[in-house]
Amino acid sequence: MAIPNRQIFTTLALLFVFAGASQPAARAGTGALEYYSHSLRVDGIERQVTVPEGYRLELLSSDFRGPRLLSFGPANELLIGSKSGLIYRLAPPYTEVEVLARVGGYPHSLLVRADELLVARTDGVYAIGYAPEKPLDTSRVRTVARLPAGSGHNTRSLALGPDGRVFVSLGIAGNCSEQYLGAEYEFDNRRGGVMVLNETVSPPVWEAFASGLRNPVGFDWHPSTGVMYASNNGPDHLGYDVPPEYFSKLTSGSYHGMPWFQYDGERMRRDPCASREPPLPMEQVSLPVVTFPARNAPMGVGFVPIGAMDSSLEGDALVALRGSWGTAPSGSTSGDPATRREPKIVVVRFASGTATRVDDLVTGFQVANGKRWARPVGIKVGPDGSVYFTSDEGINALFRLVRLK
Repeated sequence: MAIPNRQIFTTLALLFVFAGASQPAARAGTGALEYYSHSLRVDGIERQVTVPEGYRLELLSSDFRGPRLLSFGPANELLIGSKSGLIYRLAPPYTEVEVLARVGGYPHSLLVRADELLVARTDGVYAIGYAPEKPLDTSRVRTVARLPAGSGHNTRSLALGPDGRVFVSLGIAGNCSEQYLGAEYEFDNRRGGVMVLNETVSPPVWEAFASGLRNPVGFDWHPSTGVMYASNNGPDHLGYDVPPEYFSKLTSGSYHGMPWFQYDGERMRRDPCASREPPLPMEQVSLPVVTFPARNAPMGVGFVPIGAMDSSLEGDALVALRGSWGTAPSGSTSGDPATRREPKIVVVRFASGTATRVDDLVTGFQVANGKRWARPVGIKVGPDGSVYFTSDEGINALFRLVRLK
């Protein structure tokens, strides 16, 4: 197999249009969204945001330090992890912030299962006895299962599957780190994908679910088909335009190629930066179902359940694009900050269980000179049918996109 060099990747960047531009224009019964702009007061400054007609963006609270992924508990309380070591809880209407605990090890993601709060830190998943509206006793912490640790992409995202099993995602350390979810790799090098916890054995062990993803921060299941989809951050060494960021369908045993193979917008190609023999051949690599422009840094993913938001959005996937530091033309930090990809919330549109295209949902977080006043990270549809998302830079905050009556 011929191995293309970086110049070939750069040339390919000029030949393809990303962000789902080649996807079908519409799905049956769903037309394009209509938008309008309104002002939002943030830290004493009037900001302009663009949202779909019939919705309004609200700032609920900015009393956070580095909020990341979010989930909802049994009493509709909102639980938020952070990069600052703090664990947060907010009861409806989600304007008063409670610090549940201060922990180390980057508690990026949380979820409640039965009477325990599961906390995903870089080195493992931990369980703490939990009840809504009661303090958290961190003196009694149970280790559920260790995780491969190490620097670089040190977030661990946690979710409970439709089958009740615990899933966790983790990235490889860098652009070309030859790490893989395979038994032949040392434990701390079993990274880059989504794992599922096997609790039928004692102690529980992580097993590979989907591999070959560089940094799949967000994942969720389609509410009708039960199929998992994940966002994925591509590498930085191939420039400003290649490869596009992925939104991928994940199935048991699926292989997505990184760091050995990169999707150039049309087909998979061998990436010469990874010299070790690929664990699987290129013919077995799963292509993304839609893409976002490179250097967008996709984060949280949350599907719109039946009965939430506008009916035309049911079964679509919300994705938080945080926006990376890469600038045109090379993708390094040395270019004009105004060329950085704009942080935004987008929606992956589905028709009959199949992803078709990407639409903007909320924009306006980056001003003309490239300065960002918010960078979305975690996103979920709440029990009230509104969209909730966090920002961990610019403003450390919780926002709500609410449908107007």
